[in-house]
Amino acid sequence: MKRHLKEWGQSCKDWLQAHKKKVAIGVVILLAIIGGGAYYSHYRWEAYIADHRLVLQGNVNYREVNVAFHGSERITELAVDAGATVKKGQLLGKLNTQELTLAVQQAKDNVAAQESVVAKLKAGNRTEDINQSAAQVNSAQADANYAAQDFARIQNAYTASGGKSVSKQDLDQAQSKVQVANAKLEAAQQAYQLMVAGPRQEDITQAEAQLAAAKSELAKEEFLLTQSTLVAPEDGVITQRLLQVGDMATPSTPVFKLALTHQKWVRVYVDEKDLGKIHSGMKAQVTTDTYPNSPLEGTIGYIASVAEFTPKSVETKEVRTSMVYEVRVYVNDPHNELRLGMPATVTIDI
Repeated sequence: MKRHLKEWGQSCKDWLQAHKKKVAIGVVILLAIIGGGAYYSHYRWEAYIADHRLVLQGNVNYREVNVAFHGSERITELAVDAGATVKKGQLLGKLNTQELTLAVQQAKDNVAAQESVVAKLKAGNRTEDINQSAAQVNSAQADANYAAQDFARIQNAYTASGGKSVSKQDLDQAQSKVQVANAKLEAAQQAYQLMVAGPRQEDITQAEAQLAAAKSELAKEEFLLTQSTLVAPEDGVITQRLLQVGDMATPSTPVFKLALTHQKWVRVYVDEKDLGKIHSGMKAQVTTDTYPNSPLEGTIGYIASVAEFTPKSVETKEVRTSMVYEVRVYVNDPHNELRLGMPATVTIDI
């Protein structure tokens, strides 16, 4: 058996030696066929990808807001600087609050004083005050009785003497005293009735309205005091610090520029021939040179309705006169990998 295998191997060797050139040509032809097939397959795959995938180049963008104090005062503290990452509600700075603190205290005192007025009106008059008013009525009644008796005595004397023992002037004065005493009695009685009835509802309503106004003023001053601290309106990154401690802050003067990181997008430009292949809501993948193997999920949002010439930031000699449409691809960036202005590649399956 071994002898036969050896003879067969020697025969194959002799045949290959005799047909060496033909075998080489066959191998070359086989390799060419394999290579051509691979190239054709690659070409067909590239053509398929070109027909079913749109690859665009752009840059990362953020929304940026100006952050300013509500009030006008000197800045006493700034807690962050440019480049800091901040969370919504995080303290950014403080103003001088001395004047506002005094205003709040004054407003609190006004509220307390008006509350006492309202409580007094609602409680009504004290028993001691009512008793005092009743005593004044009794005193006025006694004066009126005495004046009436004195007038009757003088009038009788005047009548009996025919005006000789008592003059007409004395009689008139006695009559005037009666009228004055009766008027005082009536005033005392009316005052007593008001004392018993207590404050009018209109007075209570007016006092309550004044109390409400005082409370509103207090709420306003307390609100202004809270606005003396500056907090981050949203999560983001401080891109600029525009004022320093000691500067005068006003509502129209930004203290910081804040780039919002919760909604980032990549601005790309699409040729008119490809515009019909995309629509809002389509999914996309976003990659960067920094993280080429870590694509981020994106969604097409804004699509411009008006064409423009290719922007200088992305144009080449071949496309500088092309008309393109701006498209914004909003990106989900959970690990905050994207930076403002970073070049990015957007891939859209179409």
